[in-house]
Amino acid sequence: MCGILGVVATSPVNQLLYDGLMVLQHRGQDAAGIATVEDDAFHMHKGSGLVRDVFRTRNMRALPGNMGIAHCRYPTAGSAFDSSLSQPFYVNSPFGIVLGHNGNLTNTQELKEEMFRQDLRHINTHSDSEVLLNALAHELQATAKGYRLDLDIIFGAVSAVHRRCRGAYAVVAMIAGYGMLAFRDPFGIRPLVLGINETSEGTEYLFASESVALDTLGFKVLRDVDPGEAIFIDLEHRMHQRQCARHSALAPCIFEFVYLARPDSVIDGVSVYEARLHMGEHLADKLVKHIPVEEIDVVIPIPDSSRPSAMQLAQRINVPYREGFVKNRYIGRTFIMPGQATRKRSVRQKLNTVAQEFKGKRVLLVDDSIVRGTTSREIVEMARAAGALKVYFASASPPVRYPNVYGIDMPTRGELIATGRTGEEIAREIGADALVYQDLDALKASIRELKPSLCCFDTSCFDGSYITGDVSPEYLNAIELAREGYGAAREELWSSNQLQLNLMSVD
Repeated sequence: MCGILGVVATSPVNQLLYDGLMVLQHRGQDAAGIATVEDDAFHMHKGSGLVRDVFRTRNMRALPGNMGIAHCRYPTAGSAFDSSLSQPFYVNSPFGIVLGHNGNLTNTQELKEEMFRQDLRHINTHSDSEVLLNALAHELQATAKGYRLDLDIIFGAVSAVHRRCRGAYAVVAMIAGYGMLAFRDPFGIRPLVLGINETSEGTEYLFASESVALDTLGFKVLRDVDPGEAIFIDLEHRMHQRQCARHSALAPCIFEFVYLARPDSVIDGVSVYEARLHMGEHLADKLVKHIPVEEIDVVIPIPDSSRPSAMQLAQRINVPYREGFVKNRYIGRTFIMPGQATRKRSVRQKLNTVAQEFKGKRVLLVDDSIVRGTTSREIVEMARAAGALKVYFASASPPVRYPNVYGIDMPTRGELIATGRTGEEIAREIGADALVYQDLDALKASIRELKPSLCCFDTSCFDGSYITGDVSPEYLNAIELAREGYGAAREELWSSNQLQLNLMSVD
């Protein structure tokens, strides 16, 4: 899960890109980068950390130009603290290309070896995004007539990328001297939306991971980039589009609607907020079959993603809704923090109870999902410590039993609390008196009720069915072994950095 932006404007874009990254910060907190182009020359600044920490005034001044892309990174491979993995990535052969990518390729290692031996391209990092960039560069070189590009060559190169690359990818890229290219994988697993802004100087275009970036930057949503489609904006601000995949079918990641996206975003024509309201209604209908309503005194959400579902659930079962947790907004999202120990420490720093909402009450806590269970366990303990007589727990999504290989860090089945456990066993693990999960069919219905034509989703983290059809048990075992070692190293590095920051603050 990362955030990407691409802007073709009639005035300098550095501030637009910075403001857009701030809006998409929830999609990645480990690194950020901006690249702009002026007179065929790229200017780039990137680094580890939050957007506000990566960019200073001097950095912004060094990013001139009316076209640019931006990226905020949430790692699914490699090291969170290796600045060389920050995006955008750049390649200068045979054309200058800068690229930002959201998603995850499932054949990265195979492609790296193939490109080294056949394409004579060396991949310098462990990032699948650099592999994707070099695949695009090679296909442009292979189809170009000399060293000139036209629309057929550009769209033909994207078609070749679709044939070579498997997995999830939403991409924005700039080709020096030509314009901006955006495309989405044939299943549209990761979101990408296009907006326009009419000015006296001409039409401006903005690509973004979520529509909320368009809203805040003053752009009007035009449409989503279709699965397998490529859109090219040339230097005269003319838009060209073409379907580049032999076969395409929209199957967005359902976890975008559950947790990843902001509630004020619209993804593939579906309001995330309204989808979460519907999740609450379906969850309420299941809840009453397992927990007597008269046993619940109050419904309390676990901020922030679960609020719409909790509100609608409370209304449907006619039980008071209350805010029982106050969130410290200067602590990052615990789901995307590395390591169990770090997540456990951060929960207490991130949330504090409003004691009077718990004392002497039978409480129903509602969360959007339960992944590792660390946060849920800590929150149940906090509710009991605040005086709750009973603590029930409801999840607006089904049990997460399988890793996600398309850009979300659910690395190992052993870390997922639902793997190999029944609902009753999970309830005991997190310390709840009872636990109710959403049914997968009900989750799908929550979204389909808003857009009946949206018939398919990637639901792999819930049912183990991977939409691209190329994820084998052997592949899962391999990435889990790799990530187990990486996770331990990442946790050690995170702790080391935190210690250094603490020492610096003491000094």
